[in-house]
Amino acid sequence: MAGFVDTTVKEIDDRLRDLKEEVARLEAARSALTGGRRGPGRPRAARSSTSRTRATPTRRSSGRRPGRPRGRSRGGTRANQALELVRSTPGITIPQIAEKMGIEPNYLYRVMPRLATDGQVKREGQGWHPAG
Repeated sequence: MAGFVDTTVKEIDDRLRDLKEEVARLEAARSALTGGRRGPGRPRAARSSTSRTRATPTRRSSGRRPGRPRGRSRGGTRANQALELVRSTPGITIPQIAEKMGIEPNYLYRVMPRLATDGQVKREGQGWHPAG
């Protein structure tokens, strides 16, 4: 009986591992189709570690202002700037928004879908339009 249980648990663990890999592949494919990610490149974990190494030590250290949420600075100012550009130039693409803002487009590939989820913008083809 113990052998049966051990074998069954191992089979379940193997199947779960396979399913996790398949979920990761499907999520990557979905993101590539919907524009959630920039496309081929470094995985998310590698990208976040590089941004950590670029941050100044004082910004990440205990010198952080108390009461300020971690990870967001100045209340989404760049998201607001991107939203204003979409409102003033319907159909604008992420690379065009980044160029006008003077930033790298990879930041906007995270911000724009979030604005779409919030119902502030919508995507039509490669361009972004104000919602409503």
